[in-house]
Amino acid sequence: MMRTLFKTLSAIPGRTAFIQRAETVGLSCERCAALIVDIAGFSDVSTSMSQVSGDRLLLQIANRLSSLFDDVAAFGRLNGDVFAIMFTSNTTSGAMRQRAEALTTHFAKPVSCSEHTFLAEFHIGAVVGRQKRFCVSAFITQGESALRQAKKNRYERFAIASASSPVFETGQRVALKADLHRAISQHELELYFQPKVNLQTLEIIGAECLLRWNHPADGIILPGPIIQAAQSYQMMRELAYWTLQQACCALSYLTKQHIFIPLSVNISPTQLYDSQLIPHIQSLCHDFDLDPSRLELELTEDVALSNSAMVNEQITRLRQIGVGVAIDDFGKGYSNLTAIRDLPISSLKVDKAFVLQLHRDPMNEAILQAACLIGEAKGCEVVAEGIESVTHLHILRHLNVTKGQGFLFSKAISFRDFIALYRQEIIIGSSPLRQKLTQ
Repeated sequence: MMRTLFKTLSAIPGRTAFIQRAETVGLSCERCAALIVDIAGFSDVSTSMSQVSGDRLLLQIANRLSSLFDDVAAFGRLNGDVFAIMFTSNTTSGAMRQRAEALTTHFAKPVSCSEHTFLAEFHIGAVVGRQKRFCVSAFITQGESALRQAKKNRYERFAIASASSPVFETGQRVALKADLHRAISQHELELYFQPKVNLQTLEIIGAECLLRWNHPADGIILPGPIIQAAQSYQMMRELAYWTLQQACCALSYLTKQHIFIPLSVNISPTQLYDSQLIPHIQSLCHDFDLDPSRLELELTEDVALSNSAMVNEQITRLRQIGVGVAIDDFGKGYSNLTAIRDLPISSLKVDKAFVLQLHRDPMNEAILQAACLIGEAKGCEVVAEGIESVTHLHILRHLNVTKGQGFLFSKAISFRDFIALYRQEIIIGSSPLRQKLTQ
């Protein structure tokens, strides 16, 4: 692959273009491999400089990454400060580790741009091998799973996975993969519901659907291991459609009980690249006789603001049919304000890290205020996550944040318990908690 220097960040192939190229490459070769490279701490550094300087610095790093190896088959920017480099030669695990070490050594010298100097360090996930029939979405998903593992590692910032089975899996994860098909067919999966609350009136105004697995041997399993098992077993699409169907079923039942609140569902990056996502949602709404506005999809900040043409198109189409779209964990990653300005989102969910530290650092209040200004300008809701104390509630009220969720009100609970909570209290504060919350 001929190496050319990119003149602008927009000239770098984005996620969609990289996936298309990777699919072409993967289908035409016997083996392939990829490095998924995240620039550690770049978002913190970029906030201290102008947008122009930050983009120039990122462009310089991207050009060095793209030209570092002579045998690159595809190169792209998956989102923000995450890049992908694909290879069709020397695709063994050992060769990929050597490439990762070479990359780290190459950037041992600081990167300079104008008056700024940055010592680039990386988290690197690698995926090697291929399946009998190359599946580009599974290939990229495994690479991103390896990257997440690299970020969790204590002593090294590198992890590697096979395209068919991640080598970093624990014994439990391997077992969960084998169990997941059974779990769906035997109705072991269940949605739990965490109430969303009007912080002024304390009314329950909605809920977030959260996946739980009633495992016969391991008990209740939270979403993290379930998602990892589904990714490695190529079951994300099946799991996503199951979750959406269950949420629509819950909405239908709530309607029959004269409860007309909306529900939100978390969706993965893989789903946004599924051309059948929107037709499937439309079909569910028709089958359950639902207004699509009762359903909201929550996307992580890095995905929603990835500048991917396909992501932007999917979000736009979702809003056109009436489905809400929320940016989850807002402020946690690299916030692309241009993307926020241009995307037709319905809600910003401020990451709980800022809420939990509200009483300790005035900067967290400033971030909440900025989110409220953005929400007001865009005409979208602002929801505070992680409300755990009365102090948090009072500060959020003072900042005019009107909606939130957290353990102060309720943890995620079963559907039956959620309905009982709604019927019993409707206003959560009508219980003995009310005196505390209204003091």
